[in-house]
Amino acid sequence: MNLFDDALKGLMNEKLDKLEKKFAADVMFFYGEIQPSIVRSFRDLIEDLKQNPVNPSSPQTKLVIVLNSPGGSAETVEKLVDITRHHYADVSFVVPDFAMSAGTIFCMSGNRIYMDYSSSLGPIDPQVFNGKQWVPARGYLDKVEEMFDKSKKGTLSNAEFVMLQNQDLAMLSQYEQAKNLTVTLLKRWLIDYKWKDWTTHGTNPAKIGQPVTPREKEARAEEVADALGDNKLWHSHSRMIGVETLRKSIRLKIEDYSNDPELQPIIRSYNDLITEYIGKLNTPIFVHTRLFI
Repeated sequence: MNLFDDALKGLMNEKLDKLEKKFAADVMFFYGEIQPSIVRSFRDLIEDLKQNPVNPSSPQTKLVIVLNSPGGSAETVEKLVDITRHHYADVSFVVPDFAMSAGTIFCMSGNRIYMDYSSSLGPIDPQVFNGKQWVPARGYLDKVEEMFDKSKKGTLSNAEFVMLQNQDLAMLSQYEQAKNLTVTLLKRWLIDYKWKDWTTHGTNPAKIGQPVTPREKEARAEEVADALGDNKLWHSHSRMIGVETLRKSIRLKIEDYSNDPELQPIIRSYNDLITEYIGKLNTPIFVHTRLFI
């Protein structure tokens, strides 16, 4: 079994090496939930990459994160972005399968997001621990708001009245703060990183060629944040949002590698191999770099 594992790890390293050469960047593969317990390990792995460059005379300034995540904590994402941006001026995300919720928020901190036609991002409803389980904050707040509206109209049922009466105001405040944090982070990262080089209008017929103002960037970032967080639009926190929807409905720039005859096979073969290996290990979190597996 050790020989088999060693052979698989060797193959993973070979495929990772191809990705690093293709992107001319350091590459990290991350699989799993984004929770506070991963921060220290994430920091150490990023530091190792920076301290052990492939070419010591020319340290790498670009990082590519191949991300597969069901989501997690927005607060943790903020810390991971602090770490990556301390070491790398240019960060891209590759989403071979899915990066949901907090994973989507993480992607918005990148200069570029690479997806193909089968990849998905998700609504950005932050997950908050209510003492028993992780629950989507926006969904919870929307339901409470719905009951308030019914109360004003006199259509609140007795069962709903009891539910509303039993709400923990401190917990509701925590949900509100989590929602506001998510929007704040998304807006800041879109403006500072993803739209860093967006200087002239390219899609608005009335403004093509004109300079993009800071206020326009801010308004556009708010649009994206509102759209990705709109439960009435997506209907489900687990909704998988594909490339075409992201481009057409949200007008978000995505680097689509669906028809790239060189890049798609490299990403697919690496991701499929490593996720199958993770499935056999049955591990909740898995990270791979050229220095760690």
